[in-house]
Amino acid sequence: MPHERTDETTGWDNVKTAWRELFSASGRPSPSRKAHRDELRRQIDACLEGQGGEVSARNRAAQLAGQYLDFSPEERLVFLKLLNDEYGPDLDEVEKAIGALRRVEDNADKERLLRNLRQALEPGRVRLLRQFNMFQSGARFLVALRKELLELLKDHPDLKSLESDVQQLLATWFDVGFLELQKITWNSPAALLEKLGRYEAVHPVRSWLDLKNRLESDRRCFAFFHPCMEDEPLIFIEVALTKGLAENIQTLLDEKQERVDPDDADTAIFYSISNTQRGLDGIGFGSFLIKQVVDQLQQEHPNLRHFATLSPIPGFCRWLDSQLDKEEPALPAHARKALRSLDKERPLAEILRTTLAKPRWHQDRNVAEAIRPALLALCAEYLLNAKRKDGKRALDPVAHFHLTNGARMQRLRWLADTSTKGMTKSAGMMINYLYRLERIERFHEDYSGEGKINASSTIKSLLN
Repeated sequence: MPHERTDETTGWDNVKTAWRELFSASGRPSPSRKAHRDELRRQIDACLEGQGGEVSARNRAAQLAGQYLDFSPEERLVFLKLLNDEYGPDLDEVEKAIGALRRVEDNADKERLLRNLRQALEPGRVRLLRQFNMFQSGARFLVALRKELLELLKDHPDLKSLESDVQQLLATWFDVGFLELQKITWNSPAALLEKLGRYEAVHPVRSWLDLKNRLESDRRCFAFFHPCMEDEPLIFIEVALTKGLAENIQTLLDEKQERVDPDDADTAIFYSISNTQRGLDGIGFGSFLIKQVVDQLQQEHPNLRHFATLSPIPGFCRWLDSQLDKEEPALPAHARKALRSLDKERPLAEILRTTLAKPRWHQDRNVAEAIRPALLALCAEYLLNAKRKDGKRALDPVAHFHLTNGARMQRLRWLADTSTKGMTKSAGMMINYLYRLERIERFHEDYSGEGKINASSTIKSLLN
């Protein structure tokens, strides 16, 4: 069982297989590999002009996509830049359509001219992308294409227009209305279980035994699937049925822990949500997944009263490092006193920095207790007051996700994740977000509209 997510199925391997099967079944020769700019331009134009009818145009588009699969990274970049630079909206036609629209007075003519304007505004590359999607593996192709574009944007920001067009098309084709919620169990196909282990992005699956533990009688796993990618979970959520709020992820995932009878559980803990397709980043499935899972759990287990998370705080240590580099931290008196028990002379920022730099500081009980009040206060400051550039949204990405979905910050958990990843990213801390069903909509509006963060008095008190 792999420890880390790979990109086998979000990349090109399975797309290549499907495309080659397409050419084999049709009796057409596999496309030749060429990436000369002039030849590519000629092929794209032939696809867009529809020479020989729609079927012929689609076949040419399929051959062009097949060529792309065999291109080197440099050749792909040539193709993508060509699409981005030369196949945007026809600005001359746009200006002509706008001018005609300004001069016309008849409503019937206005409607016709508005259609002309809409057609002129649609980039030629979008029509080509739609042709790619006509084939059975077209959706996979475009998901993989956007993944590649997102990676290229770091060094080629000029490709943003093409990437945005692909994202908009995928957002339409992968609308939540087309998705199917499925429960994954230990009896699910082995290939699907293997993908579950491979794609787990929050708490890596260590072994088949670990995976089996996550699908036991007091655990649930749900995923969204799309008809065009029936064998690929797009996003999945792992749930533990517990008594009360979970406090520690290692305990929650311990294979030796006694099972909870689902009929006795009063709380559903969402402890991992993993997107599997990089090419679908920014296309929001998570909020719909949580709501549908809550509905299904309520139907299956009417005894459940609470729905909460045990979530990582992935940006805390990075933020803390930046704060300690700038100034002494503002801490409550009891936190300053506790830190002084470690060192009476050095600045508090230096005490924190040097202590956190020690790999196993949390295993020294005296050190952990001395640093605990300061870290809890600073983590509360980060979650409640650290904002994005807009000055309204929470800086922490997981906090932003759950607050957007209408959750409330309920309780910080000290040393709840002592894995290497947990210690490096959040100093071992995790947080329970609570979904109070009767207040989800109100909390969502508070955050989305005003940027207001709903938090328990327990978390707010850590700042005092």
